[in-house]
Amino acid sequence: MRLQDKVTLITGASSGIGAACARAFAAEGAHVILAARRGERTQAAAKQLSAEFNIEALPVPLDVRDQAQVTQVLGNLPVRWAAIDILLNNAGLSRGLNKLHEGLISDWDEMIDTNIKGLLYVIRAVVPGMVARGRGHVINIGSIAGHEIYPNGNVYCATKSAVDTLTKGLRLDLVGTGLRVTSVDPGMVETEFSLVRFHGDAERAAKVYQGFQPLTAEDIAETVLWCATRPPHVQIHDILLTATAQASATLTHRV
Repeated sequence: MRLQDKVTLITGASSGIGAACARAFAAEGAHVILAARRGERTQAAAKQLSAEFNIEALPVPLDVRDQAQVTQVLGNLPVRWAAIDILLNNAGLSRGLNKLHEGLISDWDEMIDTNIKGLLYVIRAVVPGMVARGRGHVINIGSIAGHEIYPNGNVYCATKSAVDTLTKGLRLDLVGTGLRVTSVDPGMVETEFSLVRFHGDAERAAKVYQGFQPLTAEDIAETVLWCATRPPHVQIHDILLTATAQASATLTHRV
């Protein structure tokens, strides 16, 4: 399926996987809505993508944790942008790496509010319009953590397991509507993920990726793009991808 002139909404579009996906989709002629909390970044990215690929890009300041804001912003998009063809639920994060009984409740709240509730709020705001139009594709960014629990990953893994369950449930609910639902679940990707998890500790974050070649945001964007461009009668349920050196959530070969 060609993406020329398709309207694509990407959450968490200011950096990492979201930014890479915005670029990949723009390169294929899609018009992209860049939604993220860091509005200055999305404004700069929208300007650059529009100039480079001759597409339209709309920066939208959005905190997916705020249900009222999600409803207001996505329910009042300019007419040109209201008919969203592809929804990429990318906004997500991990906070902390602690034993469950020692974890910070503020970290739990942030992960649950972003990874689960934020995804639900955006789906609720966007998918009814897709159903009414009889077309659309929802792509959720999950994680290997949604398939395997790892030590001290407790709440983060639980949120990504929820993403997996919600993706499957949404696919069941939408059968017969013409909509497609996909989950792309990466292993270790070198982005700001670990920097966020460790609350800005750059030294600790860098050690996560030492000794092997991790995935890049562009690797994930290429996979998401492939899912989105299958023929309309083809639905990719889920893809789990890791670096060649990563065999599971806990086993990585390092040199």
